[in-house]
Amino acid sequence: MTTYNKAIPIGPGFWNIRGSFKFLLGLIDIGTHMSLIQLANGKFLLIDTIPMNPEVRVEVDRLTNGGLDIEAIVGIHPFHTLYFKDFYQVYPNVPYYGTPRHLRVLPEIPWRGSLLDCSVRSKWFPEVDMRIPAGAEFVNPQPEKTNHFICVFVHHPRSRTIHVDDTIMVAENPGFLLSLAGYKHGTMSFHPSIKGSGLLPTPEAPVALHDWIMEILRDWDFDNIVAAHTGNKLGGAKQGLQELLEKSKPLFDKLIEKKRKGVVDEDKHQISVSGNECG
Repeated sequence: MTTYNKAIPIGPGFWNIRGSFKFLLGLIDIGTHMSLIQLANGKFLLIDTIPMNPEVRVEVDRLTNGGLDIEAIVGIHPFHTLYFKDFYQVYPNVPYYGTPRHLRVLPEIPWRGSLLDCSVRSKWFPEVDMRIPAGAEFVNPQPEKTNHFICVFVHHPRSRTIHVDDTIMVAENPGFLLSLAGYKHGTMSFHPSIKGSGLLPTPEAPVALHDWIMEILRDWDFDNIVAAHTGNKLGGAKQGLQELLEKSKPLFDKLIEKKRKGVVDEDKHQISVSGNECG
């Protein structure tokens, strides 16, 4: 059973708090999450937000000296926006950073910067390394209802942990209904939108994503992945991601061929939209 609203220590200087997120009339709870990373200066980065309630506030305040030690709150997923207003009501004096969509849809929050800006992503480097995956639209993913694939990956070397949202899903406790849908306990998978509109409509996009994941496997020494939906992979996460990439080779080959057929006039750069929009 997933523990909600409690700060779970993942490694040195890293805590993850899981919250409830239900869909299909509340029948399925895939969960959501946020993480707290303690920097060398003693301050904290809060990555993402979850439903604010008294339990969550107690946990955040307990770690951050009543919020005084929060250095910044960072939104890494364009479509994980629901709870930033609630956090801003509680912590209005904290600097907020987000994706371009955060800045567009939540103008009432005085955002300090966008993660599209390299200087923002590198603001806490090398303590925290933030990277945007290749091969997918980050600024304005379309269609908004289904294309929730991309997010910034956040690596915390000290705890050997990656914080990620929809891009990677971990079936820690998939439950009966998700098990029927093919999510096996303890396994990693890509967000389902990778098969539709998640990647750019060019045959180069799956290759770019594959090579980008290979790059972080080379560059980052990690053992844990905390993921927004269905759970975390604590221990063995690097091997798990390697295995996911290997077993997904047929999927990548299929996506390359599908997107190659979507290029209707390469010379004029006219590209038909593939995926969910084309049925």
